[in-house]
Amino acid sequence: MVAIRPQFLDTTKTKTRKPYQSSASKRKNVLEWGDDQAISLVDITWLKPHEQISSKERVQQLYDSVVRCDAYIEPLLVDSATGAILDGHHRYAVGRIMDLKRLPAVLVDYLNDDSISLDMWPGCGVEYLTKEDVVAMSMSEDLYPPKTSRHNCVDLFAPIHVPLSYLI
Repeated sequence: MVAIRPQFLDTTKTKTRKPYQSSASKRKNVLEWGDDQAISLVDITWLKPHEQISSKERVQQLYDSVVRCDAYIEPLLVDSATGAILDGHHRYAVGRIMDLKRLPAVLVDYLNDDSISLDMWPGCGVEYLTKEDVVAMSMSEDLYPPKTSRHNCVDLFAPIHVPLSYLI
C-alpha cells in the first residue's frame, strides 16, 4: 500500500464539480465530470497496491477528511488492465478501513499511455524502475517500500466529490 502524495487538485479551478450520470454511465459505474474526465467506481477487491503506505498519520488525516466531507475528493489513478494502483495508496487504505465496496478511480492504459511518466523518489533504494516493474509488483505478494514510484500525470485531474453513499 503506498506512499505517493496525491496531486489531483487543479489550482486553476476553484469549484469542485458535482458528478452526473448518463444512463449509459450508470450501467458501467462511471461518473462523468464534464467532457474531459470520467471517474469509474471500481470494486475495491480488484485494486492492487504496489507500494507500502508511508504514514499511518497520513491515513488518519485522509480518513478524517473523508468523514468530514462525507465523500472522496480525489480519485485513485489505476491501470485499467490490471487494477494496479498507480497513485492513491493512502486513499485505498482509508477505503479498506471504512469497509467500502468501491472507490473512485481514473482508469488509464498505463503501459501504453506515454503521457504518464514514471520517476523514482530520491533515496528510495531502487536503482531502476519501469512501468512493467510497477505492474509486476502489484500482481505479486510483495510491495515496494514507501515513496518508490512517482507518477507525473496526476496533476491533470480536476477535484471530485463522490459521496460515500456511492461507495458503500
